[in-house]
Amino acid sequence: MSTHKEIKRITTQTLQDFKENGEKISMLTAYDFSMAGIVDRAGIDVILVGDSASNVMAGHETTLPITLNEMIYHASAVVRAVSRALVVVDLPFGTYQGNSRLALESAIRIMKESGAHAVKMEGGGEIRESIERILTAGIPVMGHLGLTPQSIYKFGTYTVRAKEELEAQKLLEDAMLLEKIGCFSFVVEKIPAQLAEKVAKSVHIPVIGIGAGPGVDGQVLVLHDMLGINKEFRPRFVRRYLEMADLMDGAVKQYITDVKSMSFPSNKEMY
Repeated sequence: MSTHKEIKRITTQTLQDFKENGEKISMLTAYDFSMAGIVDRAGIDVILVGDSASNVMAGHETTLPITLNEMIYHASAVVRAVSRALVVVDLPFGTYQGNSRLALESAIRIMKESGAHAVKMEGGGEIRESIERILTAGIPVMGHLGLTPQSIYKFGTYTVRAKEELEAQKLLEDAMLLEKIGCFSFVVEKIPAQLAEKVAKSVHIPVIGIGAGPGVDGQVLVLHDMLGINKEFRPRFVRRYLEMADLMDGAVKQYITDVKSMSFPSNKEMY
């Protein structure tokens, strides 16, 4: 039986309960007050203020350029709109890799200045020290394994990760490490569905998938992709629930027509 309607505020413990009860976790990105409010009122479990804002909000080719100040700006707007969902914020590139003190300072700034509930970080064993240091401050950490977009220049491609046995074994080991050191959950991105299911069964914490099949504990998509706002990006793992760009295009064209023909504003639309 779903407990979805009964919960007033989603916490990290709620997500753990979902996993133990076999209830799937729903997660979407949001980057601003208006969209976050719509997503929260619809009943989403987790809102990710993703560094994908670098792509969909700022027009950058990768997630690398977005700054900590910009992430705090987006997160603050989202938090002000949300009354139910758990809000998780990406630590942007360069704010935690290789420097655990900087990692802690970055995470504290996000939590204090935005009011978010948790941070998300890409990587496994190589960022262990940074994760552990953040956890010692009582800040919940969500991990991210598989395709890690902040490492795009290392990979050289956005292709499926962990198809080879060695990389698959490393991912499984990293998953167990993230659980062991205290992450409350982690995302697996663009890995074979069979491996993702194995990972989800090998750990006790919730595993959220994107392009990782149905055998995980929940799913996440970028809001602009699933709403069809972003027309150019059409990977196999995105399901379009709306063609919003087309709807907006029609509305704007109608507005232009109405203004030029002087049918807007009408007598009812003026003082």
